[in-house]
This record gives sequence, C-alpha cells and structure tokens, in this order.
Amino acid sequence: MRKRVLILLANGFEVMEAGCFTEVFGWANIYGAAPFEQLSVGLRSPIKTTFGFDVLPEKLLAEINPEDFDALVIPGGFEDAGFYQEALSEPFLEVIRNFHNRQAPIAAVCVASIALAAAGILTGKEATVYHQPGGKRKTELESYGALFVDRPLVIDGHIMSSTGPGTGIELALKLLEILSTREFADEIRQRMRIPSPTLAWHQTAQV
Repeated sequence: MRKRVLILLANGFEVMEAGCFTEVFGWANIYGAAPFEQLSVGLRSPIKTTFGFDVLPEKLLAEINPEDFDALVIPGGFEDAGFYQEALSEPFLEVIRNFHNRQAPIAAVCVASIALAAAGILTGKEATVYHQPGGKRKTELESYGALFVDRPLVIDGHIMSSTGPGTGIELALKLLEILSTREFADEIRQRMRIPSPTLAWHQTAQV
C-alpha cells in the first residue's frame, strides 16, 4: 500500500536536512514493492532557504489535507534566515498536532523540534535539538516541558528528532524503517552507500 510523506518547509529551512528525506524516499520509491509519495509544502512560494537560493514547494499548505499523509517531516533552519517566524506559526503547529493526534510518525531535524515543543506535543517526552555551547536551544526546548537527551537521534513513541544536518540521513532511514521494514531500510542504506553508524555514534554527546 502506498505511503505518503509530507515534508513541511518553513522559510529559511536547510536544504540538506530536507534532502536527506527526498533522497531516501526517492530511492525507496524506485526499489520498494510498495510506492512512496513525498510532497513538499509551505506557507509561501517561493521559499528562501537558509543560505539564500529559492525553492518552489509542490503545494501550498492551504491546498492539502494533512489527513491524507502517513508521516510528517520538518527540516530545521536558521533564526537569521527567518525560520522560526513560520515554523512557530499557528498553521505549522496545527499540522504537527494533526499528526500527533493520529499517532502518525513525526520526524524533526535540528531546531525543528522546537516547533514540536511549541505545538505542545513534547511535554514529558524525550527529544533532542541542535545543541551548542551555552545550551540556548536546549533551554528553549526544555522550557516547553520536553526532556532533552544529548544524543544525535532520539525516538520517543511516534516522535523522532535529530540534532542537525549530519544526522538527518539516519533520521530519514529510521522513518523509512518505520513505514516499511528494517530489512528494506538496510537495503536502501546499502544501495545509497550510506555507512552504518556505530553504537558509539548513537551514544555521542553533541557538545
């Protein structure tokens, strides 16, 4: 049966963080027995990315129904690029709550977990975020009641978070595993020549 993945893009998002998912699910759609469909959406078109060039989402958020999708992906971005203005807006938060209320998989990269927290779905839940000296984002995440875990990838139920661009590919493969099987995710890893991280990698503090 076809699985549909919604990629929710805020102005100022990081292209690499979105690209991890478009690549993994693009390859999965070629080699899988069941098709995957991914759709990029935003509040505007074009969307300016973190480092300046524009991206055209396939649809505007107002044109789609979140109920039609099986999983949600939110790439992070930079504050200076205006990421939080849209990522913390009510239309974004409503989409997050929709998936949460259905217990559908949600994957947030880098600071996108701040949006999950602002939507009220991380209270008492383990999550991670882009962690830096001084702990600005850690403190922000915890202010919403989230339980910060200093690891590159954290999963609590149907909610998954990772710390930054370099961890996005593992988050994408984990989402693929959840939507299919571990064996198929491992096959896609091999086909894409993505090395398997060690146990030490999964346990490494991010600062």
